Amino acid sequence: MSGQKKLHPLSRREARRIWLRAQRLDAAAPFGVGAEAVAEAIGHLGYVQIDTINVIERCHHHILWTRIPDYRRVHLRQAQSVDKSVFEYWTHALSYIPSRDLRFFIPLMRLHRRERERWFESVTPADLRKVMRLIRQGPLTIRDIDDDVLVEKEHLWASRKPSKRALQFAFYIGALTISERNGMLKTYELMERHFGWDSLPKAASRVEVAAYLLDRALRSQGVVSLDSICHLDAPSKPGVRGVIEARVRRGELVSITLEGAGKQEYWARPEDLQTGDGTPELVHILSPFDPLVIQRKRTHQFFDYEHRFEAYVPKEKRKFGYFALPVLVGDDFVAAIDLKTDRQDRKLLLQKWSWVGNGAKRTARGELKPKIEEALGRFERFQLGD
Repeated sequence: MSGQKKLHPLSRREARRIWLRAQRLDAAAPFGVGAEAVAEAIGHLGYVQIDTINVIERCHHHILWTRIPDYRRVHLRQAQSVDKSVFEYWTHALSYIPSRDLRFFIPLMRLHRRERERWFESVTPADLRKVMRLIRQGPLTIRDIDDDVLVEKEHLWASRKPSKRALQFAFYIGALTISERNGMLKTYELMERHFGWDSLPKAASRVEVAAYLLDRALRSQGVVSLDSICHLDAPSKPGVRGVIEARVRRGELVSITLEGAGKQEYWARPEDLQTGDGTPELVHILSPFDPLVIQRKRTHQFFDYEHRFEAYVPKEKRKFGYFALPVLVGDDFVAAIDLKTDRQDRKLLLQKWSWVGNGAKRTARGELKPKIEEALGRFERFQLGD
């Protein structure tokens, strides 16, 4: 890069400690309690991914519980539907995002309106008019629409109701927002009415969006690369690189050479490079969609741990299990545990326990196993709670 002269060396262990601190996984309760803690956590992380798989508690609840020990599902509902401090939209996946950041997503909403994706090609003007007419009368779910002429499903997860895709399209273009969730059933509402606005906030410029993406990553990752900043978002990379170069020239960012990373470029803020005396030996049973794990190549680079998500892998080819959860102790991944919640008999079922990393050393297991079992007890109470 132009203007780049001095490289700051970081070992893998130093880099992972910086990342853990940025993820607030080095403290027991970093965000406080209740719905305000939910808003604080999502505000700090930038977003929390939503997913439908519920063999254990869905990942958005799991990610929040990991950082808010007294978390209850009602806290997220309070933040979304009452306080309105978070909203749903697309990052690299459908996610909860701080409402204060909505202006950075308006350009994407406008792009969806101008350049309709193939998924929404079947939405007719009549379909869209129908759902908008109904929703002006009040919030609704797809179950409230019972007069659609049903069509054949295009794939397993599709709906036979044309109105469902029309609602989704209106959501992606910013006409509607999701005001409430009951499980995975979404209640749609007019965006302005939900937030009590006369109109949407002013859209961020391209430069502002690029700076937002960089700042979000710096806050939640500590040490960043273009790939980690723009996860599954290659079109944003040129703009983000321009912001990085300007900050390097001003001394606001330091170029990093990371142990074992070859020519991969990394950057960090100078004030984030202090790694302290190490990471407390906290035990975290993480979601496979946790921000520390979802970028698989980055997790492997920093932790030398390669997580496998095998829900869609044939059973005979699975290594860790259908829905294995990575177990972090201190700053090392030591196990992957495949769990399932038996909600009828109210118990957590341990399907498979795989030792990895330091956990693969038999001498370490005697110390690690009681700690992990205690964490599993807390995890079971969370699973079977409210």
